Amino acid sequence: MKEKLRFLSVRVILLLAGLLAGFLLLLCYALYLTRGQPEQIWLFIASSVLLALFFYGGYYGIYKPMQETKRVERQFASGSVLNDLFKIRYPYCPESEKVNQRFFDMLGTRELINVSKKQAEYLALQNQINPHFLYNTLEGIRSEALSLGVDSIAEMTEALATFFRYTISNVDHLVNLEDELANIENYYYIQQFRFGKKLQLNIQYAYSEELDEMEILQYRLPKLTLQPVVENSIYHGIERKIGEGHLIIKILVTDSRLIIKVSDDGLGMEADRVRKLNEKLKSLSLDDVNPDMDRKGGIAIQNVNNRIKLLFGEEYGIHVYSQVGAGTDVEISLPLVKD
Repeated sequence: MKEKLRFLSVRVILLLAGLLAGFLLLLCYALYLTRGQPEQIWLFIASSVLLALFFYGGYYGIYKPMQETKRVERQFASGSVLNDLFKIRYPYCPESEKVNQRFFDMLGTRELINVSKKQAEYLALQNQINPHFLYNTLEGIRSEALSLGVDSIAEMTEALATFFRYTISNVDHLVNLEDELANIENYYYIQQFRFGKKLQLNIQYAYSEELDEMEILQYRLPKLTLQPVVENSIYHGIERKIGEGHLIIKILVTDSRLIIKVSDDGLGMEADRVRKLNEKLKSLSLDDVNPDMDRKGGIAIQNVNNRIKLLFGEEYGIHVYSQVGAGTDVEISLPLVKD
């Protein structure tokens, strides 16, 4: 019985039964009153005590446990926790607990632990950063630059503050494509202080009669999907190239997918390396990338790919095309998601 009491549905049934008993006692007392027998006052006292006890039990036995369960589910939905969903103290019913257990078995314990550890590390890192301190410091630098008449430093500081605000402050999982591209343009603005005219960015849309640019920009995708890919293209494709480097982001909408292709005309990669990378990207993998690969770039793309597959399924994700001396295309495939 103690095990069954964990389920909120069992507690609700017991509470309703108790309330029903209390109301029946009150009804009996009312019946005695109509017959001129007020001496049955014990019925009124017993029913009042019973109802009070069950209201008290309903608050602490149902309402508060339900709030706890809802809080865990809300944190799971926001990405703050993962493993905790499978350790809920008060499941709604035996069926909901079996669904969670089935989901747990499908994902696998090892993968869940890895995800939880990575999320915990991310949250720990996030908590170490005081966003207000960072923004205030950057605003202070910007004000000082403006007072000295150094507009370029003020503009760069403002761009950097906007970039960090988008990266740190907004914890939503999905954002509009418009917001992602605005962040990319801001990131590109920052990079231009270093690369100048060597780095050129162009964003292209595949329009159709049924879909214009404004509608395309409303599709949603995981936050920070594009920036790691663009960063990878700049540092591993264009930075070491002699002469100008061009970065093109092409956006295409099919009947069922949002396709974003990030292309650079940088150094490119050897066929064997591309093959190994695509093998790794085929399925969801939370292990570290192959140490033979470029560690930073590999992990960045792998993380974006994992997030897409975790959120939308194995059929979505990233595929890389590349040729030495010709550049690299990173194709990101997403479902069509709107508010």
